[in-house]
This record gives sequence, structure tokens and C-alpha cells, in this order.
Amino acid sequence: MNSDSDLQIAGDILEVPHLLRAPREHPATVADFVGLARSIAADRTQWAHLVQYDATSRWYHRLRTGPGYEVWLLSWVPGQGSGRHDHGPSSGVLTVLDGTLTEHTERGTRALGAGAQRVFAPGYAHEVVNDALEPAVSLHVYFPGLTEMPMHSAQCIAAAPVS
Repeated sequence: MNSDSDLQIAGDILEVPHLLRAPREHPATVADFVGLARSIAADRTQWAHLVQYDATSRWYHRLRTGPGYEVWLLSWVPGQGSGRHDHGPSSGVLTVLDGTLTEHTERGTRALGAGAQRVFAPGYAHEVVNDALEPAVSLHVYFPGLTEMPMHSAQCIAAAPVS
């Protein structure tokens, strides 16, 4: 009991349901989508057995869908990249599950190791590349679901590191 406060709750707070928010069945906010990505990343049983590596092209698998969102699993062998692109009207959360990926934007270059997350808004242009010597795996949550991925010219990708 905290003696610095005059406020005390008597009884079991869980017995007062009108004070509690009902849990959401599906994510609805950016924080919810980040949390969804983190929970999937933390439970390797949901995705590790699905990962495949393809030396000729990036491998991808739609892991889950919900109302207005999609979750994709991608693998990247050394040297593979996405090309410079944006995600049309979709926002997203990129989470690196294994390995290291490099993100190139107009503002610079950023290395993303396992556990790193990037949240981006519609129209955010970037290129993601596996510049490492080991394969990498990433998780991508798009909301709304990905309907387009316009490619951009490779110009104006800076080499300066972004902290």
C-alpha cells in the first residue's frame, strides 16, 4: 500500500467491468500494429518453420490477414534487395526477425538488426537490402493491406549514415 496517496481501491478492480476497456479483436492504431509485429516476432513458432530462402528472388509469404491489414514474412539472402519503392496508400511496420537489413532513403542509410522496427506512412520511399553475409528474415505489417508498390528510380539514395 502506498502511504503517499489518499486514493485506495477496495476490492477487486476486475469486478468493475465498466471501468475496463474491452480488448480489441484486431489492431486499430499504429501502436497496436507495432504490438502485433512484436508479438509475432517473439513467437518463432508462428513463422520460423515457414521461412524459405531463394537465391533467385526474394521469398515472401502472407502470414496473416485481418480487417484492413496484412502481415507478410520475407526472407533475404545476401545481396537481395527490394529496389527503391513506396507502399502506395498503405502505412506499415517493418520488423527484422533474423539477420541484418540495410534501409536506404533520401535521408541516408540505416542498418537494421534483429529486433529493429521501422514504422512508415503512406508514400514513404525506401530501398531495403541484405548487405550482410548471412540471410535475413523480416516481418511486414501493412494497413490497409498492400495494394500497390510503386517503384522509384535509384537516384537520390544517400550514402550518409542515419543515426
